[in-house]
Amino acid sequence: MSDAIKHECGISLIRLLKPLDYYKKKYGSAVYGVNKMYLMMEKQHNRGQDGAGFASIKLDVKPGQRYMSRVRSVQSQPIQDIFAQITDRINRAFEENPELINDAEAQKNYIPYIGEVLLGHVRYGTFGKNSIENVHPFLRQNNWMHRNLIVAGNFNMTNVTELFDNLVQLGQHPKEMADTVTVMEKIGHFLDDAVAKLYKQIKKEGYNKMEASPLIAERLNLAKILKKAAKNWDGGYAMAGLLGHGDAFVLRDPSGIRPTYFYKDEEVVVVASERAAIQTVFNVKYEAVQELKPAHAIIIKKKGTVNIKKIMEPLERKACSFERIYFSRG
Repeated sequence: MSDAIKHECGISLIRLLKPLDYYKKKYGSAVYGVNKMYLMMEKQHNRGQDGAGFASIKLDVKPGQRYMSRVRSVQSQPIQDIFAQITDRINRAFEENPELINDAEAQKNYIPYIGEVLLGHVRYGTFGKNSIENVHPFLRQNNWMHRNLIVAGNFNMTNVTELFDNLVQLGQHPKEMADTVTVMEKIGHFLDDAVAKLYKQIKKEGYNKMEASPLIAERLNLAKILKKAAKNWDGGYAMAGLLGHGDAFVLRDPSGIRPTYFYKDEEVVVVASERAAIQTVFNVKYEAVQELKPAHAIIIKKKGTVNIKKIMEPLERKACSFERIYFSRG
């Protein structure tokens, strides 16, 4: 039996389309993306004040350098808390290494959180314990860059038990039955499978293991992975994810229960739960912000291309009027 949909949260995804030095020269800071994410999360703080989380991916870093960062909080003012931690870490790096201040590329290489792909989440915890373990984004780590997965969403799956059982039937041994973990592992299973198949195919073409890595990133079909992973999902969701090499996506449920909007120009792609937040933070008109259609995903590849893909068949619209009326404040 399906359970009632129990909670609403807010997501923000920002993909910078230019090198960080571009933002340093135009806006005076390579931390432009982090600053915009803070504003996006603040503008959506009505959607959740029980917890907040931030994650970032750095593109094209050398082996041995950290390319994923995450910080979460369940303090009384969680957004302020996580960005205070981020700001403190950046300021300490500048104090210890003053030469980094004017070098955007060096900031990216040596300071956590400064990256091109950013994901933010605010949690409205009417379901589940209000502990740090329940705060998004969730992280699935692997030494293969393409198999690293960061997930955050505004969702509640109504058939978690069924999805959990599906994972067990696939041979997995999930550590818990939480909906977020179950969904992440479902995506992760088909991501692993796709990467393994691509590697075998590319190896047959005569490439060695090092040469295979960028080819896997280029050929990975996120739409196909999402179609398989979301096949049996039942509920309302706006599911956002980042892959370790830099691909990103947001998938909306087929009934349009959870709101999802996006905006793109030559500098940035931004996806969020609220149109008004995008309008205000990026100073753009109402018409410039588009609604992501139900059953569709916005997919942003590492190289910066953006595509809207139909993942499943749309159903009758059931947009949550509570979300639309209560949460959409600019």
